[in-house]
Amino acid sequence: MLRIREVKLEVTRFTLENLQNKVEKILKTKVLKLDIIKKSLDARKSNLSYVFEVDVLVPNEEAILKKNLSNVCKAEKKEYQFPKLGNEKLKHRVVIVGSGPAGLFCAYLLAENGFKPLIIERGEKIEQRIKTVANFFTNNILNEESNIQFGEGGAGTFSDGKLNTMIKDKLCRGKKVFEIFVENGAPKEILYENKPHIGTDLLRNVIINIRKKIISMGGEFSYNTKLTNIIVKDEHLIGIEVNNKKTIPCEVLVLAIGHSARDTFHMLYQNNLKMQPKAFAVGLRIEHPQEMINLSQYKKKINLPPAEYKLTYQASTQRSIYSFCMCPGGYVINASSEKASLVVNGMSNYKRDSKNANSALIVNVTPEDFGNNPLDGIAFQRQLEQKAYELGNGLIPIQLYKDYKENKVSTKLGKVEALTKGNWQFANLNMLFNEEINKTIKEGIEYFATKIKGFNREDALLFGVESRTSSPVRILRDDNFEASIKGIYPAGEGAGYAGGITSASIDGIKLAEMIAQKYKS
Repeated sequence: MLRIREVKLEVTRFTLENLQNKVEKILKTKVLKLDIIKKSLDARKSNLSYVFEVDVLVPNEEAILKKNLSNVCKAEKKEYQFPKLGNEKLKHRVVIVGSGPAGLFCAYLLAENGFKPLIIERGEKIEQRIKTVANFFTNNILNEESNIQFGEGGAGTFSDGKLNTMIKDKLCRGKKVFEIFVENGAPKEILYENKPHIGTDLLRNVIINIRKKIISMGGEFSYNTKLTNIIVKDEHLIGIEVNNKKTIPCEVLVLAIGHSARDTFHMLYQNNLKMQPKAFAVGLRIEHPQEMINLSQYKKKINLPPAEYKLTYQASTQRSIYSFCMCPGGYVINASSEKASLVVNGMSNYKRDSKNANSALIVNVTPEDFGNNPLDGIAFQRQLEQKAYELGNGLIPIQLYKDYKENKVSTKLGKVEALTKGNWQFANLNMLFNEEINKTIKEGIEYFATKIKGFNREDALLFGVESRTSSPVRILRDDNFEASIKGIYPAGEGAGYAGGITSASIDGIKLAEMIAQKYKS
């Protein structure tokens, strides 16, 4: 196979047939087979183009290579390789806490290689969790153990299902993640799209299929099962307690608890598991018409997927502000997990077909802002979320940008419709933050308007509070990925080692490898 890079095709002309014709023109030969490896959009010029990297099978490969054509080389097929198993025998099966991306992919790889892990999940399986969350959106009745943050699939189950990551992937772990997704029902386009996503509607079914596959390979799931204590002897784990009553013996525990398991962090801290505070970011979510974003990014009306953006700015306050978790054609959702507390997030379905785009506009905060105790960041988040709950009288507090600048409560919407999952109420979001953070957000929005026309429109909608951007805690682990208590393996976003679905999944695979290299199945 040959690999051809930088193959450009105007978006209006894109078909597989036209792509193959373009490649044949470059190579001056017949193409017998073509596989798309990468696909991205070049929107820098008025004639928008897709840029492809493709692998092709041709009848005269060596002759073409001798021509030394630019952007043409021998294709290298790299595949993921699981390491050789270790020699130590486990007395008990591996227990994985949490069925988000890190937990699921750790379980998948272990099960695929002969281990039979037990996955415990404090929330419900997806089928029931969907109903519980829908009831919360409609009636504002919160289940603190199963909600947007907790339950099968983790917080990413109710998101845009973004899969892009900045991780360098020399060992093809990311490729393995995508292949598992596709094998379990995800669109095959995620294998080559530059910014792949699944969407919350499709992701749910994919996770159900992954669960079934893990079970078929010998794994077991226990839902409504919360880790309430760890049992330690001579600084080694010997078991866990769940639901404040049942004891499960184990010497290997994967902690894939997610960034919102605050009670679990407290329990682990009380058991002297070493952790430290971690910087994160807080802010507001902003909503604009998707048509406005499309026109600004594409420069014209064209039949393309809803446009995205990524923005950053260094304010006069010396704080940075940036867009985060941008959801084209999405909704702002009430993502609360504690009573008398409110936090928002963004969500999109696979088609990204709502009228609005939304993203978080967030400002970095560090232990200098909230304290050096490992749990101080959690307290800082809680304070913001309790204030947001008060401002909105239990509903999502929202404000027009014009009124946010003028420090007054909005009284009516403009042309931008509030597209939310969960009910909302007008409030003054200036009350959430100190003057420095508010100034940073306002400066950022004005600057972002120089990049995207209309970003600072008066009727753009702001929603509070965005505070769960990442874990405020890092559970320390050594070069073998073990915590200070041996046998405990912290994993994923909650433990402070990932920042999204793909990176958390990769981290779960890393832990599966480390465990497998030590033990035999």
